[in-house]
Amino acid sequence: MKPQPTGAILRTTGGYDLVVKRSFRAPIHDVWESITNPERTARWYGPWRGAARPGALIETQMAYEEGGPWFPMRIDACEPPNRLAVTQLEEAGDWRIELLLTEVGGGTELRLIQHLNSGEHAGSIGPGWEYYMDMLDAAREGRSAPRFDDYRWQHRYFEDALRALED
Repeated sequence: MKPQPTGAILRTTGGYDLVVKRSFRAPIHDVWESITNPERTARWYGPWRGAARPGALIETQMAYEEGGPWFPMRIDACEPPNRLAVTQLEEAGDWRIELLLTEVGGGTELRLIQHLNSGEHAGSIGPGWEYYMDMLDAAREGRSAPRFDDYRWQHRYFEDALRALED
C-alpha cells in the first residue's frame, strides 16, 4: 500500500512553506527528545554532533540517504519543548526548517515546516519529508522503517498543490 501524502504547500510573503504534520500518542517532552536527542534522531533521520545551542553549528548525518552524507546545520532557535528552528547549510542553497510541537488531546502534534524561497523543488522535497516523518513514527512505535521508493510517486501531489497556488 502506498503511503498517502499529508503535506501542504502554503504561499508566504517570502515564497512558500511546505508543511508536513504528524500526531503522536506521547507527551510533548518525549516527542521533543525524539527530534533533539542524537541517539534518538539516529533512529529515523541520522545522528548529529556538536554543541547544541542557538547560533551554534552542528553536523547532522542524513543516515538514510545514499552515502549517509554529513551536513553543517545552524541552530537558529531552540525553545524546548515547542520549537526548534535550524538551517541546513548546503552549496545548492540553505534549507530553513522549523519543527513545532503542540500538546493536543493528551498527545503531541508535530509540524515540520520547510521555508522555501520558490516552489522549484517542492515536488522532490515534499516526498522526502513525508518519508522522514513516517520514519520518525516507525522509530517511535518500534515498527520497521518504510521504503523511500514507496514515496517517489508523491512528487505529483506536491507539484499539483503548488500549481493550485499559482493559478
